[in-house]
Amino acid sequence: MYQSLNNKKHNNKMKKTILKAFGILTVVAGLLTACSTSDDNGPTSSFEVNPSDFKGNINDGEVILNANTVYNLTGALVVRDGATLTIPAGTEIHATGGTAAYIAVAQGGKIFINGTANNPVIMTSGNTTPAPGDWGGLVICGKAPINTVSGGASTAQSEVADLTYGGTIANDNSGSIRYLRLEYTGANFSATKEFNGVSLFGVGSGTIFEYVQCYHGSDDGFEFFGGTVNTSNLVSLGNEDDQFDWTEGWNGTNTNWYGKLAFGRGNRGIEADNYEFGFANTPISNPSITNLTLVGPGSTADAVIYTENQGLKLRRGTKALFTNVVLSGWKTGVDVEHDETIAFVGTALKVTNYEFTDIATNTKGKKTDASSADVSALLTGTTTATGAGNDTALPSWATGWTLSQ
Repeated sequence: MYQSLNNKKHNNKMKKTILKAFGILTVVAGLLTACSTSDDNGPTSSFEVNPSDFKGNINDGEVILNANTVYNLTGALVVRDGATLTIPAGTEIHATGGTAAYIAVAQGGKIFINGTANNPVIMTSGNTTPAPGDWGGLVICGKAPINTVSGGASTAQSEVADLTYGGTIANDNSGSIRYLRLEYTGANFSATKEFNGVSLFGVGSGTIFEYVQCYHGSDDGFEFFGGTVNTSNLVSLGNEDDQFDWTEGWNGTNTNWYGKLAFGRGNRGIEADNYEFGFANTPISNPSITNLTLVGPGSTADAVIYTENQGLKLRRGTKALFTNVVLSGWKTGVDVEHDETIAFVGTALKVTNYEFTDIATNTKGKKTDASSADVSALLTGTTTATGAGNDTALPSWATGWTLSQ
């Protein structure tokens, strides 16, 4: 009996030793497996990343970029339905190829740009001497309502990237974009068709979009084509058309927008429409913007260069509520056009608490038949506005991660 008990103790001790050794081996094997997984791919994606020739379709799984690698975007990179692209803080993407080079997120795809104030994600030109229009920009297509057909259930094809957008899912989620800087975008196909810095097509309110700068592009900085996405802390500097633009029934809640013309080029601070081919189409464009600064070229700037020297151009049936607004250096502060738009003046279309400096004409109205209209009722309250946070200067929340002129 004594011998049998000793054998049992010995056997139990051996089992514990074997199990312990097996556990160590399992942990080591797991670590080796983790180390052997590419930093550029999630474990489920079939997409193969080539940093020197970065392009293609991400059709499945998650692709995770490496912040220590510079990616040379040489063509279209499209995140398809069900796939995810994750870009960590500090990642740089250098693009060449004009209209062929852009990053797009299709309906059902997701992008996570995880920049920080000290370490933003940078998408820029890869050319030795960068210039506006060197590459396309960022395009995101969601399933939120648009009004290309009145009623908001329609879909359409994006004017760039040729992707479907629109639908009925107001809270659609295309991911999260934080602390991103886009430079030298706006490659153009023709005089009427060109990329913006960021084009948001039917993007839903489930998407996070904040702390983004569009810098020195050849078309608009930010453009919204319908959708319900909310934004905050946007900087548009030196883009050669409008700094901000919306159409197709965009509804969103927004705070802290700063826009400035620079480099001797540019048009309006904001160009806003409901829908070009249906001024009364629903849902009607109706964003709210709190804390807005728009700096123009000066009220007496060269009219040949600055043919559309307007802080706010509101037309084609749009609504909008602006609060705490600073406009400086514009020939016209607020220009309102078309009967459908004028009908909202003072109610669903108004500027509350504003400061205008170097503005030749505060408001200007024109009916659909081209006769003039008094739209001064859209302005209420003066002198106390601070705009995006620092009057006409770059706000403190934009320092460190943005470029200035």
